[in-house]
Amino acid sequence: MKKITLAITLILFGTITKAQILISKDLDYAIGKALQKNTEIRNQDLELQKLELERKSVLAKYIPKIEAAGLYSYISSDAKLDLATLNLPVTGYPVFAGSSDFSTNANILYGGLTAKAVLFSGGQILNGAKALKEKNTGTAFMMENQKDEVIKDIIGSFDRLKLLETAETLIDNSEKRLNKEKERVEKAISEGLAIPYDRDKIKLSTLELASKRADVQNKRKLLILKIKQSTNLSEEEILKTNHQLEPIIILDSLSTAERNEIKALESFKKASEYALKKEKGSLLPTVGAFAGYSYASLYNANTKVPIEQLNTTANLKLNELTLHPNWMLGVAVKWELFSGFERKHKIDEAKIGLAQVENKLADTKEKVDLELEKNKVEYNTTLHKVDIAIQREKIAQNNNEIASKQYRLGLINVTERLGAENDIYKESLNKVETVIEQRNAAIEVYRASGKLSNFIKIQN
Repeated sequence: MKKITLAITLILFGTITKAQILISKDLDYAIGKALQKNTEIRNQDLELQKLELERKSVLAKYIPKIEAAGLYSYISSDAKLDLATLNLPVTGYPVFAGSSDFSTNANILYGGLTAKAVLFSGGQILNGAKALKEKNTGTAFMMENQKDEVIKDIIGSFDRLKLLETAETLIDNSEKRLNKEKERVEKAISEGLAIPYDRDKIKLSTLELASKRADVQNKRKLLILKIKQSTNLSEEEILKTNHQLEPIIILDSLSTAERNEIKALESFKKASEYALKKEKGSLLPTVGAFAGYSYASLYNANTKVPIEQLNTTANLKLNELTLHPNWMLGVAVKWELFSGFERKHKIDEAKIGLAQVENKLADTKEKVDLELEKNKVEYNTTLHKVDIAIQREKIAQNNNEIASKQYRLGLINVTERLGAENDIYKESLNKVETVIEQRNAAIEVYRASGKLSNFIKIQN
């Protein structure tokens, strides 16, 4: 039955390229505009840029840092000096007996450049950067789901627009047929072959069609407004968009290997592995290199030291003391031998994080496989429903033609005639709605097996 359904569908709607969603250039343009306008997608792109900057910031720790410093200072201080008493030879005169107060003032000038670089970090910097890179990759895969949502929404919106256009065409055709029946009834009434009841019933049906038309036009306007908001396309561009409402036939076997969630979790798993290596690297020493160049000068220094034994004050002056150039070059090693189990706890925490991602990955694989199978079942069901809807439309069309002839011959009443007219409207619209349902089911199958844009092909 499934093969018969597929064959009938392909004959009625044309040959469909397997494993592809065929869209027109116009619809592809509308999808592109929607992807550009979507605020969530734009913010996601900005978030990826932030994450990439974070990764670069980590790698930048390998780049030497150069610092410049400059200092000018004026110092003035008072101090007390108490040296051991010294007796002069021969005379025995005591010198430095007791304490002495003295004051000092001077100008100090300093300037210098210092460069520092990390030579070895135990792999913490490199593994940290790799962890961020994998995290960014996984985040990008997860963000692809929003793009799939936009693509599905735009395709669905134009599908519904096509449905409303079809409904309006069906209403036009029904009105034409009813107007012809009305003319026949009017003529028959004038000849005494019909009663006004028939004319009123036809008029009532015409008014019902007018009500349906108003409802369809209102829904059409609202849908156009929605598409305009999503794409920034004008109403004229939307109405001119070429779009064919045809079933989407899947002939290839599909799997979940390319599913965004699977790829994202695989990247997150790699990120957790690098994060674990990073924490283990904290057990190793950190080696860095440094170099410096400086200029220092002490000038106009003046120190006053009272000498009470001689009843005088010694003035000690220094015009200038300059150290230039001062070079410094070396290597430093820092090794934290014990940190109170802090590093052990962080390593254990990283191991737990890795185990959580592995569990999530295994669980997600099972769930997406189940989702794909579920969507395939629903897709096959909609194929069968399309086949039934096509047959029902054909029967309704045949019944309507027969009812029209029988009504003219007086074999059926006006109620039966109008019932046949309503059936053709209902079944024709049901066929289009069923095709849209089938398209949605096919799109869900594609979404369950990978990135939706991978399955889209633009018709020439």
